[in-house]
Amino acid sequence: MHGEYKVPGGKLVVVDFDVLDGRISDFRLSGDFFLEPDDALGCINEAVEGLSPNGTIEEFGEAIQQALPSEVHLLGFTPDSVGIAIRRAITGAAHWRDYDWQILHEPPVTPMMNAALDEVLTTAVGEGLRGPTLRIWEWNEPAVVIGSFQSVRNEVDEEQAAAHGAQIVRRISGGGAMYMEPAASITYALYVPGELVRGMSFADSYAYLDEWVLEALQSLGINAQYKPLNDITSPHGKIGGAAQKRLGSGAVLHHVTMAYDMDAGAMTEVLRIGREKLSDKGTTSAQKRVDPLRSQTGLTREAIIEKMIEVFKRRHGGTDGEVTEGEWDAAELLVQQKFNTEAWLRRVP
Repeated sequence: MHGEYKVPGGKLVVVDFDVLDGRISDFRLSGDFFLEPDDALGCINEAVEGLSPNGTIEEFGEAIQQALPSEVHLLGFTPDSVGIAIRRAITGAAHWRDYDWQILHEPPVTPMMNAALDEVLTTAVGEGLRGPTLRIWEWNEPAVVIGSFQSVRNEVDEEQAAAHGAQIVRRISGGGAMYMEPAASITYALYVPGELVRGMSFADSYAYLDEWVLEALQSLGINAQYKPLNDITSPHGKIGGAAQKRLGSGAVLHHVTMAYDMDAGAMTEVLRIGREKLSDKGTTSAQKRVDPLRSQTGLTREAIIEKMIEVFKRRHGGTDGEVTEGEWDAAELLVQQKFNTEAWLRRVP
């Protein structure tokens, strides 16, 4: 069996082994990581040898940690990352380059239509009607997009939202509320088969699916990092946040909104940002929580998106595509029957 795992912000971990009589045999770890002393590699291999292939990531990691000498330096990887690579080998996880990616960047539509397209395209991937896809959102009016389980009353000042011309949209993924203006945000969505993140925890999959965008931001001079569970940050503040939804078919929707520019006053007027949430983020001002990409790069929104697509294609491949007529029709129907109904919007009043 063969498994690989690229540690977000770190190095590639590769494992090869057999399974004989229900046990891991002839285990071999390799990769472009750094490890001192050299003979610690043998300690890791011996620690995994003979373990059950049904072990958890944590169990593999603990066995490796206990086998390491007291003075050891692992750079670019961890014992748990070896466990992830083992689980990916056992479960037959796929890799980015196993797929022919499509990249969609359509003209602006309503925020509600964008939310519906996320569900339609994820469903299409899960049903095998479309290959894995990256889509850049474009929308034509401000929006307050709330998480699937959030209370409208608790999260949104509806009078202020109306005053700012912001459409309230409930998405299918969890997570927090966002105030989004067309020229001030960058939102992208990945629609992927579950095999791409198989063997990973939910937390690990977030960082894994966003590593390419961290590389893109870093190439623009931003010291972008991933802060678990779902934030993209820099030393200057939060840049954006991710959310996921996994369908019964196994398909995964992973979408991210990043602040390009920000009207901090409008955001705090429209969103009811509680003191507890702010204190949890280690700040007393909502205006300090999000740091726009424009201030860190001096580039246009379009130039940043172009760099993101360029990095994605270089790392994972991909060709430009488009939403099909059938997918547009399905999304329009979903807006009418679900997203634009009080039953969905007020599912958590």
